[in-house]
Amino acid sequence: MTKRFRGLIFVVVMLLITAGGMVVVWAQHDDEDPVTILGTWTAKQADQFEAVLRGFGIPFDYQGTAAQREVLLSKVQSGEPPDIVIMPGLGELAEYAGQNLLEPLDGLYDPQEYGAPWKSTGSPSEHVFWVPVKADLKSVVWYREGHRPAAAAAPMTSWCVGMGDDGASGWPGTDWIEDLVLQREGPEVYEQWALDKDGKQWWDSEEVRTAWEAWAGLLQQDRDAAEHALLTDHRGAPDGDGLLFDGWGGCTLEHQGSFALSFYKGAAEAAELMDSAPLLPDGGGQVRAHEVTGDFAALFSDRPRARELIRRLASEDGQQKWADLADVFSANRRVASGGGAVEREIARRLGQGPRCLDASDVMAPAVRDAFYEAVLLTIARAAAGQELRIEDLLRDVQRVQDTPSAQGVDKRAAPKTVCSER
Repeated sequence: MTKRFRGLIFVVVMLLITAGGMVVVWAQHDDEDPVTILGTWTAKQADQFEAVLRGFGIPFDYQGTAAQREVLLSKVQSGEPPDIVIMPGLGELAEYAGQNLLEPLDGLYDPQEYGAPWKSTGSPSEHVFWVPVKADLKSVVWYREGHRPAAAAAPMTSWCVGMGDDGASGWPGTDWIEDLVLQREGPEVYEQWALDKDGKQWWDSEEVRTAWEAWAGLLQQDRDAAEHALLTDHRGAPDGDGLLFDGWGGCTLEHQGSFALSFYKGAAEAAELMDSAPLLPDGGGQVRAHEVTGDFAALFSDRPRARELIRRLASEDGQQKWADLADVFSANRRVASGGGAVEREIARRLGQGPRCLDASDVMAPAVRDAFYEAVLLTIARAAAGQELRIEDLLRDVQRVQDTPSAQGVDKRAAPKTVCSER
């Protein structure tokens, strides 16, 4: 037995995990143990986050990993989940909440500081299971300072694209599809698709299919660029300054969230951004809304120390310290973002509507993973010059959407809305 658990009292809680049919034995941590936190931030951003946590005066043990889903599932199944998890996947958190594995955050932060689409409940009487502790803007395109592109559809050779990720390859491609659906069809249709509303076979729908076809047509313009995208990490080379400044093949544009600034490292001051709508396939589109994403904190334990850490991190003061130290963005309405003109512009857009949460983040994990796989298959076939068979790919995702495991997510815990006008 490790030193950490020596002398602890073990309380056996029998919890049935629906997806795996497993019985989990929950270990009770001593109140004096450090608060365990599992997140996705590594390297410099992990160091900055830990510096914020140290300011709270609460002992903690932070683990950052890109393979968060696999690590979390392993910890849950072994009966030793972290006290706090921080992740973008609301659909995944909704599954854990539906299995009664998350503790409510009621009373730990002021909901009035966080408006839609960040709120996790549909009415004041419902429990709150997560709170955004970091926000990012999507539906934007990055370019190098002084090289603003024309407001017209850009060819494949202009795009710096990478699909690789340590734990979820393919997600950058889902951002393209989501942005196309959002800008073409508007927030109402986008939300219905993301939340699988109205009993419609959304993956077979014209709205999703035509957006996918537009993106696939872009990939088919350059097989070499498609192959490079399939084999390239979305952050660029470890010793580089991100895809935009590595500039493979002379690419000059990157469709990426505001977190790309951290990938650009020392070159970040030479990065500028504009709305994505005019540059997307078929071009000239109006900006219907901005896609946004967040990193949401949730509790697997009700330890007083863990609850206090959440309270401090989600507070206006905690969010301001995090924003000031790491140049990150907050969903808290009272937090001011510093930095240069680009950072202020990102913060301004994050504070305005319409805004829509990343669709794949709110989908059931099985559907999200099928979405990722369909994206990768599309790129692989485009790179190989093969028939894309988009309708077949979308029917496969729809079959996953229709399975009991995808439909069985507790709707009381799942997000009620994805888009907000304000």
